[in-house]
Order: sequence, then C-alpha cells, then structure tokens
Amino acid sequence: MPTTRTYGDRCGIARALDVVGERWALLVVRELLLGPQRFSDLRRALPRASSNMVADRLRELEGHGVVGRRTLPPPAGSTVYELTPWGRELEPVVLALGGWGIRAPQPPGQPTLSATSVLLFLRGGAQVDPAAPPAAYRFELGETVWTVRISSGAVEVEPGEPAAPDATLRTDPMTLNDVLADPRSLDAAVADGRAEMGGDARALRRLLGSVTS
Repeated sequence: MPTTRTYGDRCGIARALDVVGERWALLVVRELLLGPQRFSDLRRALPRASSNMVADRLRELEGHGVVGRRTLPPPAGSTVYELTPWGRELEPVVLALGGWGIRAPQPPGQPTLSATSVLLFLRGGAQVDPAAPPAAYRFELGETVWTVRISSGAVEVEPGEPAAPDATLRTDPMTLNDVLADPRSLDAAVADGRAEMGGDARALRRLLGSVTS
C-alpha cells in the first residue's frame, strides 16, 4: 500500500527523503535513468521486490511528480514509466550515491545485478577517444536489448534496438560486469557460452576495455 509517511522536518534533505526515501524508491529511479521502462521490465530488474511493492513505489513517485507514465503509439501500445524533468535531476544524486556506496561491503548470498546498473557503470567509466569514429552497439542482456552509442568521446545508452549496429554482444549483467572489471575474461565467457559477440569484435573489445573504475 502506498505510504504517506513524513519526517515532518523542514530540512531539504528530510523533504527529499519524504519523496524518495521509501524502500525500493531510489532503485526504481535508477532503473529509469537510461530511459522509459514497462512495469514488467522493472519487475525483472528488481526481482527481490514484489509486484505490489513496485506498483506502490511507482504510484508514490508519480504522485510526487518524480515519475510519469504514457502509452506508446501502435503497434506497441504498452504503458511505460519514465522520469519527469524534476525526476531526472536525481541522476547526479543517484550516481554520486552509487560512487559512495561502492566501498560498502558486498551483500551476502547471491546478490542481484540489473542491466541498468552495469550499463550506467559502462557509460560513466568508458574513456573513449574523442577522435574515434561514431559507432553503435547492440547489447542483449537477459530479455532486454539496449543501444550503446559512442560519438565524440561520449557514451550514450538507451533501451531498444539500434538501426545498424557495428557490433553486438549477448550476455547477462553479471558476466558483463566481470568483463568490464577484467576485459581478459571476455574470451572465457565466449568460450563457455556466457557471452556471444557479432560484428566488429575489435571495436567492441576496445569499448569494453576502455572502462576505468
């Protein structure tokens, strides 16, 4: 059930937490940083959150003006959720929180890792030569396809199919995370079937090997 709890504190930090401080709220925001997502996409990305929990957080965030929803035109016709302009202002806050939290202990057991998390790391850590020619890549991570573009040294990531990708990569978020940490592990991942490359493999390797933490 959506909550209306408040800290009752006039401080801007407390008022911000009134809006995005509930459990899972900031992770919903994280999942929308790279573009609109369907409810089913959010559920897959947050497997430890129940459907009701995700629905409650979306309703709260929508009610606060952080998230909006719209229906895609035919033939898709799906309802997608996306950050509003005010919600998008949370991006540097969320990324800074992630940079701070990277030094925290790893969670026990078998922690999850969403495609968005890994792609945000790729986007933020890739050191691409500004003189390199523009390129587009198709990343298939689990059940979702992403477009990764490089141009003038910048990396952009968005959900959906690229028109004419220069290279493709099919894998899972955990394997991609391992490859970004150690590009030499890509060959082993391809050999044992955890990853599959297509197109300009050299350009893809350059991109994956350009990430610095």
